[in-house]
Amino acid sequence: MAPILSVNSEQLNLWMVTFLWPFVRMLSLIGTAPVLSEAVVPRTVKLLIALLLAIVISPTLAPMPAVPVMSAAGIWILVQQILIGAAMGFSMRLVFAAVQAAGEYVGLQMGLSFASFFDPTSGGNTMVLSRLLNIFAVLIFLATDMHLLMIRTLAESFQTLPISDAPLARSGWAFLAVAGGQVVTNGLMLALPLIASLLSLNLAMGILNRVSPQFSIFSVGFPITLLAGLVMLLYLMQYIGPFLGPRFAASLDLIPIFLQGIRR
Repeated sequence: MAPILSVNSEQLNLWMVTFLWPFVRMLSLIGTAPVLSEAVVPRTVKLLIALLLAIVISPTLAPMPAVPVMSAAGIWILVQQILIGAAMGFSMRLVFAAVQAAGEYVGLQMGLSFASFFDPTSGGNTMVLSRLLNIFAVLIFLATDMHLLMIRTLAESFQTLPISDAPLARSGWAFLAVAGGQVVTNGLMLALPLIASLLSLNLAMGILNRVSPQFSIFSVGFPITLLAGLVMLLYLMQYIGPFLGPRFAASLDLIPIFLQGIRR
């Protein structure tokens, strides 16, 4: 008679932690990373992607800590993986936040502050121009294979910061917070050509109104500003790719630095 397969609690716990903790980090990143975290992506698809990545990557990882899942140390490791995955996804979203900020700045200058709609991604009203630039950023993100590089960086993160019950250092979180301050800077750099052009146009129309009072600036100012903004935006499209490419690469380079910073 063939021997009956027997599994004890220690073996079951080992199999569980070998798969569960990497799966949680991957799912946390997918839930916050660009493109994959969009509301249009079904939750089932997100779970399946994380499950597939965990099945492929988990056998290649170093041995997991001998800690029961349902223990204080096991829950702490679970919370750590959630924080690490969310922080990695957040670092990738910094560029998209800068693009949306640029859309907000330009939309205000063009007089499109009233042209907004509900954005399920942010959970609030978003300017149409901001959403348009975000779509261009997503297309550039996919065209440059940044989503594949992001998954590779996720797999390499288990080598940079292995799963353990050791506490996390604070320097990495502080570095991530400093990097978040670049959102406003990058947004202004992207929107600066349009802002400067529209400001010059408004100054010219103001001078014209003073020179020729019969010139009704209120009746023709908005159409001229809107038309000039659209023309400048069309001209700016060719520079969005070269502008965003290095910043996508910098956001990927930020992840290993962050992981090294929180590693003790």
